[in-house]
Amino acid sequence: MAKGQQQAAWEFFGAELKRRREDAELTQSEVGMAVFVSGGYIGQFEQAIRKPQLDVATRLDVLLQTGGFFERLWHKLIDSSPYASYFVAAAELEALATHIYDFEPALVPGVMQTAEYTRAIVLADNPFAPDEQIKDMVSGRMDRGRLLEDPDKPTYWAILHEQVLRVRVGGTEVMAGQLDHIADLARSRRALVQIIPFEAGAHTLMGKTFTLMEFEDTPPTVYTEAVYSGNLLDDPPVVKRAQRAYDLLRAAALSPEASLALIESAAEDHRRCASTT
Repeated sequence: MAKGQQQAAWEFFGAELKRRREDAELTQSEVGMAVFVSGGYIGQFEQAIRKPQLDVATRLDVLLQTGGFFERLWHKLIDSSPYASYFVAAAELEALATHIYDFEPALVPGVMQTAEYTRAIVLADNPFAPDEQIKDMVSGRMDRGRLLEDPDKPTYWAILHEQVLRVRVGGTEVMAGQLDHIADLARSRRALVQIIPFEAGAHTLMGKTFTLMEFEDTPPTVYTEAVYSGNLLDDPPVVKRAQRAYDLLRAAALSPEASLALIESAAEDHRRCASTT
């Protein structure tokens, strides 16, 4: 399904939600309370600004007695996306955010990945997938990276552990190119990047990854990911705790200038290894 067609389908989802809600004589707030989201989110679902997660679609079916209509439509739309089903809603929000704050302990965040780096990751996770599927998955990741090329791009801040710079995803040449790309994003001020060095030792959120997204007119959201699953969290106390955790990560990390120097040095290390093999 083309991107424009998919958006039109989500608009149909929203229009149907509004029609059936009004037929049931329920307000957005009443529906939101029943399916455990805010009334404002129901309004955004109806306008196709945000996409509901599967559990919300299922609860809408129960509340509005639609016989599984919203769940079936959700599956159809998610299956046509280039992203994993658990990441689709987060990818949509990423494009709407005014500020994005990433923390990654082991991988380059998706919006900063090169095609070669992405391909290596995708192949490692899908060793038996056909070439066309691999190509589509890499293409989807590259589409996300265009966020940082947009003149109206969100403010993007990434904190990475030094391990991200050292693990040779795709080999030494691929890693050197990937780190060159990150350095270019930092030098051109399209991204602010900080590195937590090995010497920092213990730090908050060790072994965890998360993305904090802020928006113009709606509350901030945190996305976390586990094994083949993801969660969008917008409960205010949870978001506030995530914001404090990000402050602690900033404190543990090198300055942007020192981080850039470390990224450039790691890229040269990979290049030297490539020239000796």
